[in-house]
Amino acid sequence: MSINEQRNIALLIDSDNASPAGIDPVLTVLAELGQVNIRRAYGNWRKASLKGWVDLMHRYGIEPQQQFDITKGKNATDMKMTIDAMDLLYRGRVHGFGIMSSDSDFMPLAMRIRQDGFPVYGFGGAKTPEAFRQACTRFIDVNALIKAEKDTRKEGGPSKESNVLDESLLDLLFDAYAASKRDENGYAKLSEVGQRAGNRSSFDTRNYGFARLTDLIETIPNFAIERRANGQIFVKRLR
Repeated sequence: MSINEQRNIALLIDSDNASPAGIDPVLTVLAELGQVNIRRAYGNWRKASLKGWVDLMHRYGIEPQQQFDITKGKNATDMKMTIDAMDLLYRGRVHGFGIMSSDSDFMPLAMRIRQDGFPVYGFGGAKTPEAFRQACTRFIDVNALIKAEKDTRKEGGPSKESNVLDESLLDLLFDAYAASKRDENGYAKLSEVGQRAGNRSSFDTRNYGFARLTDLIETIPNFAIERRANGQIFVKRLR
């Protein structure tokens, strides 16, 4: 049994701000961290709008957490999720968290968990505020995950769309490459480039439709990839 398989992971779902259509790929991604043994969804289950989540509770072993709307226009779900997350953190039996929400109110929670050295994966929509995105160890666009999962079922694998060449993404990769140790031919370990990019932001290749950094880099003409005999992959900036 691998170390990751022994790690206990908690997935906390803000059902008011998360789509049930993303639960499959989200659980798949969290398997990187360990076993998702704690699965809780928070919301006022009297709301008809949450029926999609209600229908999935038993299928995915999700524990519903009822939270009534005490004051009209105010959502008490965020507070309950935060309290539960801190309880789990201080019991010392959880090794990582997934927060499924597009609500920036969870930024302080993500930052606090990371301060204790635990990874936090955020899962939200394209319009999720940057504050919450950057507070997470990794932030992943759930819609991109769903699309990538559908693409992999088609012959030819994931589609390689033009949005890969996003200027901010290129700047991030260029800076990470420049900060990495390079050999006499200008090649740097791709793993180091990826680590430096991840340390600087909540960057994740799945937001661009690719499962691995190698697949993403191969679509960018600014880089050359070299696979060496020891199985390691190196990258060099061309321009």
